[in-house]
Amino acid sequence: MTRPAVASSAALLDAVAARARASGVFGAVVSGVGVAGPRLECAAKESSAPAFYRLDTEAAGLRLSMVTPDRWLSESVESDLEHTGDHIEELLADELIELGVDGVELKVDHYRSEDKLFTFSSPLPAALTGSPPDAERVCVLLLAYEACFRRLGDMAAGPGNG
Repeated sequence: MTRPAVASSAALLDAVAARARASGVFGAVVSGVGVAGPRLECAAKESSAPAFYRLDTEAAGLRLSMVTPDRWLSESVESDLEHTGDHIEELLADELIELGVDGVELKVDHYRSEDKLFTFSSPLPAALTGSPPDAERVCVLLLAYEACFRRLGDMAAGPGNG
């Protein structure tokens, strides 16, 4: 990334961070630096174990993810999906509709990252975020991710209640 791109990415993430804090659905909201560039990290508010929603800037664009170091929390999400037969992409699309974004389906990958975090991750196409990305649009996608995962597994169990 060139210096101006990093500066504009950091400004975008700062604007999204302000909206995320104002929403009241997250714990701590922190800006920092990820593997590929600026990162916004929002703590899950009621999770039974540490979990975070991340917005990362990458050379290819933006990536949204939910990460946790806790295998059991990740497995509780997987178990809910398996038990209900729901597909995470469809649940996420439903949350987007609730937030006024219709006809959008984000691909969600699930894996264990190199830094040993259980990760659900979606690249954000420029068609959804705007070009250049718009903080309000990006925040809606972040809020949809949070609303989708909050209802799964032990994401809403509260610390020590899982």
